[in-house]
Amino acid sequence: MERILVIGGGIAGTATALALHKAGFDVVVHEAHPDTAEDIGAFLTLASNGMRALAQLGASHAVTSIGFPLRSLRLLDDRGSEVAHAPMGEADDALLRYRCLRRGELNAALQAEAVRRGIRIVHGARLVSFENGPHQVSARFADSSVATGDLLIGADGVNSTLRRSIAPGVEPVSAGQRVFYGYTRSAPVAEETGHITMVRGSNVSFGYAVSPDRETYWFARIATETLPAEELSDPDPSRRRELLVALLRADATPAADIVAASTDGIMATNATEIPPGTPWHSGRTLIIGDAAHAASPATGQGASMALEDAVVLAKSLRDAPDAERAFALYEACRRPRVEHNITVSGQISRGTRTPPRTGSVPTPTPTPQRPGDDALIAQLAWDTDLRTVSGDDGSGATADRSAL
Repeated sequence: MERILVIGGGIAGTATALALHKAGFDVVVHEAHPDTAEDIGAFLTLASNGMRALAQLGASHAVTSIGFPLRSLRLLDDRGSEVAHAPMGEADDALLRYRCLRRGELNAALQAEAVRRGIRIVHGARLVSFENGPHQVSARFADSSVATGDLLIGADGVNSTLRRSIAPGVEPVSAGQRVFYGYTRSAPVAEETGHITMVRGSNVSFGYAVSPDRETYWFARIATETLPAEELSDPDPSRRRELLVALLRADATPAADIVAASTDGIMATNATEIPPGTPWHSGRTLIIGDAAHAASPATGQGASMALEDAVVLAKSLRDAPDAERAFALYEACRRPRVEHNITVSGQISRGTRTPPRTGSVPTPTPTPQRPGDDALIAQLAWDTDLRTVSGDDGSGATADRSAL
């Protein structure tokens, strides 16, 4: 397995390329977008588990140079009263703190790091089909070019082309919410940077964080039917702003004024998820990240889970004796953890799981603990043999993974 083709140059794909390169594989990334796409997408938070995965790749510096750290989480009720304020994640470690940053900037930073390490990224390469052979796999692109490799890794997102072949008929399903994102430099909030504020409103779940240069990043989640395609593509933010402000005015919180101050750039999307149990691999091809296990954004774990995928996949391919057993090892480590996240995040989005309104602060990490939290540090540690920490002796047989 000398050459591995990665389809998709987003967070999952580029991180996977970094991990595979570190493990000694020859890897090429094929990205449909013609450039780094640094102006695409809303913002996100990287949790401590995602930052830990980046640290194992030696790529922390690529991310800590952008965005800003989040050390704590504040919780407000619908009257604007603070009901809790507590540290989040591993706030005492500068490399493992939660981080707030724009998705496009993260993509660009990871791609720049990959290029710096000599990893080839082919832009403008939109996959149209692939073919598994007995010894190689071939990928065909829209420009009629063809690439061949020993393995094909699909990190092509929630609308994955590869998934349609590996798992025919499996499509993203609604998680029951519309999600809005925006930014403003004129919001009437006088808060310090370094924390994220979550607002439990009567109609809308809202969150915001203030950057060091006083830009307010915010999101809103509304339980309702999906937005039609024409509304998702509408560049005029006025209708979205009016809808949100009207709903947020029902509460005495800063949320309505923050949205009202956002004069442009309000983005909207539908919260979707990939059904648990979706097949992840076929022959020499495997899907990862959102292509395999997209979840609603309620737990804030999408990007961090993708970074975990990258490290665990590279270690699986490095440590297992062949691709078949490597894919089995990877899936045994990852499926319980990521599918628990799909379930919990979907329950939050649909309103069937509600964090307690008093007591300890619910961070963006799901409750109860995700399967694998205890084992994650050992799985991500680059110098450990993944077969040892997962209970795989190399024969393909694995120990009971109920704790994973």
